Amino acid sequence: MSRVMTPDLPIPHLPARKRRVPVTAAFAAERETIATLEGPVVADTGDAIVTADSGEVWPVARAIFERRYEALPPTVMGEAGQYRSLPWSVRVVQFDRAASVPVSGGRSRLTGKPGDWLVDYGDGTLGVIAPAIFAATYELEDPAGKDGLQNA
Repeated sequence: MSRVMTPDLPIPHLPARKRRVPVTAAFAAERETIATLEGPVVADTGDAIVTADSGEVWPVARAIFERRYEALPPTVMGEAGQYRSLPWSVRVVQFDRAASVPVSGGRSRLTGKPGDWLVDYGDGTLGVIAPAIFAATYELEDPAGKDGLQNA
C-alpha cells in the first residue's frame, strides 16, 4: 500500500479500478449546489451533473468528466444524455471513523461515515462513496499484482 496524504487523513490506500457504469448526465447552465449523499457540492457553469441508475446525483468538473466518461450513441460529448464511466485506476481506503475531505478546488467538503470509501483519483480530486455504491462501481485490485482484479 502507498501512503497518500489528505488534509484530514494520513492513511494508506489500496489500488482499485473504476468499473464501466452507465449514467445519465446533464450540464449546469449556471453555478448551482447539488445535494449529494455525502453533502452539498457546488457545480460551476458547464459542469456535468451525473445521475446513476440508483438515483444518486453528483457534479463532475467539465474537464474531468470528458476524461472519465464516454458518450453512448446517439449522445454527443457535452450534451445531455447517456454516458458510461471509463475504467481508470484509483487509490481507495475504507473509513474507520467519520471524516470530511475537500472537493477539488475547495468548493465543498464531502463527509464520510465509518464504512464509506475515500477515493483518490490521482489528479488532485477526492471522492467519498457509500459501501453499496462502491461495490457496484469499483473493483479492488490485487495489491500483490496477481490474479487481476477482485470484487470489493
